[in-house]
Formats: sequence, C-alpha cells, structure tokens
Amino acid sequence: MRRFIQKNAAFFVQNRNALMSKMQPNAIAIFHSGDQFLKSADATHTFYQNPDLFYLSGIDQEDTILVLFPDAPVPEWREVLFLKQTSEQIKIWEGYKYTQEEANALSGIKTIKWNSTFNSLIKMMMHQAQHVYINLNEHDRSHFEGDYKDFRLFTELKSKFPLHQYHRSAPIVSQLRTAKKDYEIDLMQKAANITKDSFVHLLKNMRHFKHEFEIEAEITYFFNKNRAEHAYNPIIAGGDNANVLHYNDNDKPLKAGDLILMDYGARFGNYASDMTRTIPYSGTFSERQKTIYNACLNVFKKSKALMSCSISLLDYNNECKKIMESELIQIGLLDKNEVLKQDPNNPLYRKYFPHGVAHFLGLDVHDVGNHYEILPENAVLTCEPGIYIQDEGIGIRIENDILLKSNGVHIDFLNNCPIEVEEIETLMHS
Repeated sequence: MRRFIQKNAAFFVQNRNALMSKMQPNAIAIFHSGDQFLKSADATHTFYQNPDLFYLSGIDQEDTILVLFPDAPVPEWREVLFLKQTSEQIKIWEGYKYTQEEANALSGIKTIKWNSTFNSLIKMMMHQAQHVYINLNEHDRSHFEGDYKDFRLFTELKSKFPLHQYHRSAPIVSQLRTAKKDYEIDLMQKAANITKDSFVHLLKNMRHFKHEFEIEAEITYFFNKNRAEHAYNPIIAGGDNANVLHYNDNDKPLKAGDLILMDYGARFGNYASDMTRTIPYSGTFSERQKTIYNACLNVFKKSKALMSCSISLLDYNNECKKIMESELIQIGLLDKNEVLKQDPNNPLYRKYFPHGVAHFLGLDVHDVGNHYEILPENAVLTCEPGIYIQDEGIGIRIENDILLKSNGVHIDFLNNCPIEVEEIETLMHS
C-alpha cells in the first residue's frame, strides 16, 4: 500500500553499504519480498512488504528480489534488483507496478532486472561466490510454522549448491535496524503525530460513538485521510474486553460508566507508531477508575524515566516490573507480606500485569532488536504498563513511543498526546 512513496535513495544506499561491510568476503546476500497469502478462492490478504527488503531497497511491491554481491567479478552483479514485469493484462487486473527507471530512482540500484531472469543469473553468481547470506525470520515472537520465500530459496539453494557456506543475515540487519537514522525518526514522528491528532479528535467526539467498531472506523478514516494506515490491528476494548490483551473483535456496544482501552497506531511511510490510551466512555473517571489509572500513569512515568542507553531491554523490563509491583502494593491489589513470600518464578504481579513494559518499534510494531545487549542510541522503545483487574471489569494501559538518546534527554514521539486525567476529561467535555 504505497500511500507515501519514499524519495530518499541515499538512505537505502547507506543501509546496503552498512550491510555489505559486515559480510564475509566473496559473499552473496539474497532478500525476498513478503509472500502474498491466499484467503480463499482467488482472494488474497493485503500485501505486506518484508521489512528487511524494504529497509535495503525502498521497494514496496510483491515479487521483488534483492541480491547483493559486493565482490562480484562483474560490476553489474554487485547490486541487482529483480522486479515483477508488468503487462497490459496486469495493468488491467492488478494496477500499477514499478518501472525499472522508477525502481532505480527509489533504491539507487543501477542494475534492475525482471524477476523472470533471476534463476539463470543467480546460478552464474553462485558459481563465483563462496558464502551465501539467507534472510530467515528470526524474530523472538515469530511462531509461523509455514514456509515463505526466503526459506524456500534456502532449501533450493542448499540442494543445488551444498558446498557453499550459508550464513544468517538476520542478526546483521536486526542490529542495523535497531538504531534509527534521521530519515526514519522523521517518519516515526509523523506517524505519531497522526496518531495523536486522531486521539484528540476521538476525545472531542466520543459522545457520538455507540459501538467499538464506530471508533475503529473513525480512526481508519482519519488515518487514510492523512495518507496513513493502521500499523497493526487496532484494539478498541470497552469495559471487561480490555482484560483481553490482544482483543480484536471491536464489535461490542459501549456502556455508560465503562472505560475504553484503545491501543492503535498509524503507519506512515512504512514506519509504525504504537499508542494506548484508556478513557471513560461517559467523559469522567469514577474515583476507583481514577485511582487505578493514576497508579498505571505513575508506573508509566517512572518507567519512562528509567529508560537508558546503559541497560538491555531484558534488564529494563525486569526493573519496570519491580516498579509495577511496588505500585500494586501501594493501591492494595497486592499484600507486601505475601509478595515477600512469593514464588520468584511466578510473581504475584502477573495477575494484574502479565506482559512487559517495552518492545522495539520501527518498520514493525514489534520491531527487531537484541533483548540482551545494551540499548543503542536512537533505538525506539514503547513504554506501556498496564493494570488489569478482571474481577472489576477494569483494564487500563498507557503507552507512548520513546527515542533513546545517549545524553539521557530522550524524545517522546507522543509527548503532547493527552495523558493526564484532567486533560482527557476536559477534552471529552469540550
């Protein structure tokens, strides 16, 4: 979905050069676009580009292959982009596809070929290479059990060229993608601005919505009007639905007195934002709701202040859980004496807070990054504590997106987004 066309070839050239500088001598690296997945009959799901291929080329189109061979004996082989060749029939049935000239302008790659020539050319290139980098999905959260283009290519190449040495590109690309460059930061700030503006719009118009799906529809309209799309399936959860962490039904009526947890974010230029706010449907928090909300907000503020380029994401999340544990004791949901006797492998806070505070953000909403290494400058993390009380039908989560700086003066992309009880209530009654 090319709502916003990238026009910064220098950025993608820089990314490819950084990757090639970390490759073994005489090595090829191959990247495929994402698959188009079948729904049923002849219908397919909306295409989603492989973020690594996009990061290295700027090309957002199906059936694309990128081959990097920096030590190639033929100069034209050092960077080759293979595209789907269009036709009059494709124009009629599928629409516009990149021309070779446009792909060159977007990516900075000089050698642009149609993907029908890939098999013959890769065979010649493989005969001149010793090492091969394959781009498999190694994300910590990935549970996909099917195959995909890069995996199929790996199986095929290993069968035809068993004596080559095969390597993982994922750790290299993940490291490169973790620290954001200025161009990416600008796009992420734009995505966050659209998300923030949509939230303010919702607060002022909440009285007009009667169902969860009406809120989702309004967000979709607002995003599309601003050349953005949803970065992930939005969560619009009224009342007890907020206690389902990945609630996606968004089809229930909204009830007076309930809270509404809204977890959504705009995707602009392929970069994601990720925001969560919890608001009172009637425009005013009850005293109990306000107590729990402010407790969650306290954890948010303390956790945000704890963010640093001198800690790993794993250690950061563990420290934030201690903050949450203390806050839950403070508001009486946990007993201090019972906490002292708890099983460390099954801490009591999990009843009310079963997830982490932070994850990486970028081209993916759950972006790549190493959880065990010290966080680099210009990594972007979410900060999203939550408190869920199933017995009371209360679920509260608060989330902003934070750009880490080595001097400790971090940038909150959603810093001006209403978050205090008084800000929310005032806008809802405006």
